[in-house]
Amino acid sequence: MKILFGTTNQAKVRYYATRLQEKGFDIVTLSDLGITQEVEETGKTPTENAIIKATSYAQQAQIPTIAIDEGLYLNGLSPEQQPGVHVRRVNGRCLNDHEMIEHYLHLVEKYGKNGQLTGYFKKGIAVAAGNSMTTFENDSPRLFVNRQSEIIDEGYPLASIQIVTPVNKFKSELTREEEAITMDIEQQPIFDFLLQVLEEIRESIETVQKEKSQSD
Repeated sequence: MKILFGTTNQAKVRYYATRLQEKGFDIVTLSDLGITQEVEETGKTPTENAIIKATSYAQQAQIPTIAIDEGLYLNGLSPEQQPGVHVRRVNGRCLNDHEMIEHYLHLVEKYGKNGQLTGYFKKGIAVAAGNSMTTFENDSPRLFVNRQSEIIDEGYPLASIQIVTPVNKFKSELTREEEAITMDIEQQPIFDFLLQVLEEIRESIETVQKEKSQSD
């Protein structure tokens, strides 16, 4: 069964596709289907944005579609101050990697304790199939500190001020093995959700096809 992963982030597609393809799902991308129309993400939460993307791409592709969005929420900040789905955008301006690090170091100093600020990334996941929409949310705790690693991941600057507590290392300094283990643990609830929903969709489609063949 073909499943569209509604994102232009190829690294994200590869990560999820590997696990889902092991279960017999054929994961295709926007580029595979020639979909170039961008979806305006107007939601205020990760789940709202995921629903918007899943709905739009499913309508264009006419196959079940997965969409994922993410937001950052920091302890001690008011709802109005939260980065939320605008992790890079401050006062209407998109920050580059260096500016982003400086901004979040300032937040650690202002709202943290003992040079540390806790929070979490919230992922909103939506699966659209026909007229149905199923959603799921997953929170991943984060610890930000008031110092910076010498290693900066281009495109992921917050990894250089984030400590992964099980190994007590900057996220940007994790080995590939450490990063894979950490990521797999965090993502397991999402995989469990996706597998359950996709299996239900597959069973529903197979039932409809069986009934149709019998009626013919």
